[in-house]
Amino acid sequence: MDKPFTSLKGQLLLDGGKLNGSFFHRTAVLVCEHNAEGAFGLVLTRTADAKVGEALVADLPDVIKELPLHLGGPVQTQALSYLYSDIFLPDADVMPNLALGHSVEELVELGQSYSPTQKVKIFAGYAGWSAGQLDDEMKRDAWLTHPASLDLVFNTDPGALWKSVIQKKGWQYKLLADAPEDLSWN
Repeated sequence: MDKPFTSLKGQLLLDGGKLNGSFFHRTAVLVCEHNAEGAFGLVLTRTADAKVGEALVADLPDVIKELPLHLGGPVQTQALSYLYSDIFLPDADVMPNLALGHSVEELVELGQSYSPTQKVKIFAGYAGWSAGQLDDEMKRDAWLTHPASLDLVFNTDPGALWKSVIQKKGWQYKLLADAPEDLSWN
């Protein structure tokens, strides 16, 4: 008997050591949407070495232009997505107080509605899975999961996020977390 569908929305997907050589090697992906039709996520561990204002031609507020641009995934790298949070966000759709947006107009509004507690992270591209694809990858143990938090999304250095979360998963993952990026260095 098949297990009922379980959504991974609001979870981090972590390379479990089987994605070497792929875009997802040593990544943490926030699952923003996951249903029977597929899944959508944003890679939290890759930056574009550019500011949003250098990559996006739009009349954006300076506070948005100065934010670092992140690589959300290998799909449609020209596509804009962003995560935003505040202390109370009634329209949160990823997890409590965390919402996903794609509209430049809404991004402009976010930049103009300054709040000292507001956080925004902007991405080029995304990670996407067709119906059943992510579930198959989970069955093959390609990914580990970990509950996402606002702290992990916004306050953890992208370069350290994967290792930090893997280490939190327990002693059995210490070897994976401490392994060199390229195993031939060992």
